[in-house]
Amino acid sequence: MTAISISPPDAATTGRLANFPVSFFSMVMGLAGLTIATQKLEAAAGLGAIASDYLFWGSAAVYVAIALVYLIKLTIRSKAVAAEWAHPVRIAFFPAMSIALILLSIAALHFDRTLSFWLWSVGAALHFVYTVMVITAWINHSRYEVVHLNPAWFIPVVGNVLVPIVGVQHAPADVSWLYVSIGLLFWVVLLTVVVNRLIFHHPLPAKMMPTLFILIAPPAVGFIAWTNLVGTIDPAARVMFFAALFFFVLMIPQLGKFARIPFALSWWAYSFPLAALTIAQFVMADRSGIEFYRWLGYGLYALLALVISGLLVRTLIAMVRGEICVAEH
Repeated sequence: MTAISISPPDAATTGRLANFPVSFFSMVMGLAGLTIATQKLEAAAGLGAIASDYLFWGSAAVYVAIALVYLIKLTIRSKAVAAEWAHPVRIAFFPAMSIALILLSIAALHFDRTLSFWLWSVGAALHFVYTVMVITAWINHSRYEVVHLNPAWFIPVVGNVLVPIVGVQHAPADVSWLYVSIGLLFWVVLLTVVVNRLIFHHPLPAKMMPTLFILIAPPAVGFIAWTNLVGTIDPAARVMFFAALFFFVLMIPQLGKFARIPFALSWWAYSFPLAALTIAQFVMADRSGIEFYRWLGYGLYALLALVISGLLVRTLIAMVRGEICVAEH
């Protein structure tokens, strides 16, 4: 197997700050996803905003903290940032910055439309730029190989499907159709090549195994965005909904492998896809009137809360032990 590598480190790309990974932003994706899922749970159970508002501000605070540290890294360790951008795997996590803003805008819509608008505007514009830049980097590459491909590659382009979820509230419908078209097109393209890589080439490295959960996210988010755009559950929406459910079921036989993987920030790949699937269940219940989906949403929410609680505890332990922000993490 060809190793995933970048240029040898020098003095400017070593140290804890230099090794602060852009993948830290995936934490906010998980936390914001939990916030939105909590809002759906509160609405389904007829409760007020008991916990979701606190979760929103907590998620926003985590975003600000991570963004400030990464800005400092960009300022004084710019070579380390350039090395991440040149890395065939880590480049996929840069758009997590903009996706997190879009998710926060979705969560904010329930209590502050103006805040939601500005978060969405900045997040959507930034994500479009990242989409163009990442695809350009893919096209102009000189050293990417099949072993570099993994489900994290969905993040830059399929993240566009998130935009219409509140985009229909903040901009003309064609803006949302532009983003959803990009996202769904590249979901099909990347799904094809990722499945080819998984079946016909070397297995994913252990650290990247959690990214298999990302397979759940595109159809789950696509279902939510599509129903927002068309206003009903049509055949296309049903295809995406049940595809997301199938990918979740497909992860069950992999649980033994997941349990044996040493902790890494890639574990946060479990969080947002599970949140997206949970939200999709509540949306399906509301749109279809089928109570089974609501109860399935309750069960998935309990699992989501347990997973994210565990991830937070494990991440804090890893930070205290100095297990993250180290080379190759």
